[in-house]
Amino acid sequence: MNVTRPICIAGPTGSGKTACALAAAELLPVEIISVDSALVYRGMDIGTAKPSAAELAQVPHHLIDIIDPLDVYSAAQFARDAQRLAAEILARGRLPLLVGGTMLYFKALFDGLSSLPQADEALRADIDARAARAGWPALHAELAALDPATAARLAPNDSQRIQRALEVCLLTGRPMSELHRESRSAGVDWPLLSLEPRDRGWLHQRLAQRFRQMLADGLLDEVKALRARGDLNPELPSMRCVGYRQVWEALDSGDRSTLEERGIAATRQLAKRQLTWLRSMPRRQLIACDDPQAQPALLAAMQRLLR
Repeated sequence: MNVTRPICIAGPTGSGKTACALAAAELLPVEIISVDSALVYRGMDIGTAKPSAAELAQVPHHLIDIIDPLDVYSAAQFARDAQRLAAEILARGRLPLLVGGTMLYFKALFDGLSSLPQADEALRADIDARAARAGWPALHAELAALDPATAARLAPNDSQRIQRALEVCLLTGRPMSELHRESRSAGVDWPLLSLEPRDRGWLHQRLAQRFRQMLADGLLDEVKALRARGDLNPELPSMRCVGYRQVWEALDSGDRSTLEERGIAATRQLAKRQLTWLRSMPRRQLIACDDPQAQPALLAAMQRLLR
């Protein structure tokens, strides 16, 4: 086996990435680097479909359970951590296998990172206070005047990204879209195997079944326990994760009658966004995840990359 660089496995939620990675671990000396913005949080296990304790023990995993739900973990932090971990794994003579569905993380790896200012908590608090008074669509309109290119790709209620774009504009006096084009660090040239369904209905059926199973496994109680801490709120990135947001809203309203329907719909929307991201990545090698031979096909592709 000629291990000279990591291999990436991406795909929408529910496409079987974890199962494929564990199958690879039975044949190859791999260590898995999670590429998932939800798996980084401790105490969020059911709604993130976190690998079980047995699965985590089967093969070394990295970037899982590394921060508290109160904290924030950025794509820039991920890119730095993933490249450091990959180098350490390669030095051990093992294969770094980057597995996940957070496409912004993959983009940060492949395209490199621009030099943007660090977060300013005081300014963020001021932006949040103005949003509380006027609403995020009003701040989106403000962003459109300062940085039309960035505003055009953001939804009017995308609070996290509107906040960051305004923060950058106000700190630097320049549009974030302009700064993104300048002084980017080098990206990585790592192969990407992409698990995508030929039949979208196959994926939708799996997503519906999985969300129902999460509810049966105690997702409501998991979110109740997170709420009971008293220091979390629905605007945090952790609580905006698909599934957690819908359960939080149901607990706020006291109406759970549409929770299953809304959770499944949100999961489908997430998968659609992930597939759109993947189609924009020309480096990807497509593996049909709804083919009964998906795992053998992916393992064969990995073997070819290691020759």
